[in-house]
Amino acid sequence: MPGHQLTDFLLLPKLKLTNFEHFENVKKVTFHCSVDGPIAYCPHCGMETTTVHDRRTVTIKDAPHEAKQKILSIRKRRFRCEGRGCRKVFTEQVDGIMPRARITERMQRSILYVCDNFANMSAAKRHLKVGTKTIYKRHYAQLELKWRERKNDGWPTTIGIDEHSFIRNKKYGHREFVTMVVDYNNKRLKEVLPTRTVGELQQQLSYIQGRENVKNVCMDLSSAYRSFAKSYFPNAKIIADKFHVVRLPLQPLQKYLKLVKTETKDHKLRRKLLLKNSFKLERETRAMIYEWLENHPTIKEIYLAKETLNKVYCCENAGHARRILTKLTDALALSKVPELKSLRKTILNWLDEILNYFENKLTNARTEGFNNVAKQVQKRAYGYKNFNNYRLKLLYACM
Repeated sequence: MPGHQLTDFLLLPKLKLTNFEHFENVKKVTFHCSVDGPIAYCPHCGMETTTVHDRRTVTIKDAPHEAKQKILSIRKRRFRCEGRGCRKVFTEQVDGIMPRARITERMQRSILYVCDNFANMSAAKRHLKVGTKTIYKRHYAQLELKWRERKNDGWPTTIGIDEHSFIRNKKYGHREFVTMVVDYNNKRLKEVLPTRTVGELQQQLSYIQGRENVKNVCMDLSSAYRSFAKSYFPNAKIIADKFHVVRLPLQPLQKYLKLVKTETKDHKLRRKLLLKNSFKLERETRAMIYEWLENHPTIKEIYLAKETLNKVYCCENAGHARRILTKLTDALALSKVPELKSLRKTILNWLDEILNYFENKLTNARTEGFNNVAKQVQKRAYGYKNFNNYRLKLLYACM
């Protein structure tokens, strides 16, 4: 009984322990073992055979146990097939070790864990006692396997689309961006693509089945992503992200605030108070803001547009929100501020997508959260050069 427990815990299935060596100075344990069972099956023709051609000893590295390096010294038999017309020589296989591999599958899973939790490659090498090339190769092989486990999952009912910067183009100097597609139903990253072009997005996402199942697509105010969603998801409603809409007037407001001084002897008004939602401010603070705005008509006009957009998202239904937006666009049509004219054009262009928010109150917050994870992944690795490696790492981090 104890021997079986030792075999099940420390060794691999069908391995029989014959001896072991313990090296205390180097924290290393070597298990000498052989394969149990007299019969083997030919990998070429499938016939069983018992004829042993010769024997060879192979050394396999296993996952560390209690901070000690574990080595499996396996005495393998080479069989000769007894099938007619075959007569080929083959080496018996051990469950848990891939053909021609020098590390166990358990070691490969340990590499995945170590790379995910250790700070750098040097620490991983010291712990696993294997080379850099092995860690690098096996780590991304395990990430590929993890992705393939859910590769065939179909499209969910709700997705989010956003972009973030990946690498700087060496030839032209501009930043290259990648597209993230987020599965809202399962709260994980669905896919990462090295493009923002409609045609390339459609081509690279074609392997995912069931695009007619998508009912909601959340995104920022990107015309390219809107064109892609309209053409690729026929049954989906596009929802403009609430936070991107609300912050549309903030940039021109900050621009004009830089030209004036808010804190004077008469008004101790901090600039950041003008950027906040007035519904969250005290009555005295709001009164002070509106008193200061009387002397700055341009800033007042932009500020009122900002407050009106905040008021839109306090509505309970799309009908009420539409009436407020109609009044806002009519007022902006008479404005002489160029930024407000541009704001009116944007609101009219995205009016249907803005109003779709009120059906289920979905935002792009989850996608923005995964964007933050992507930045942490890049920061930890000091950047990536290979996009496929970055994609696999990010998909695993956002499972």
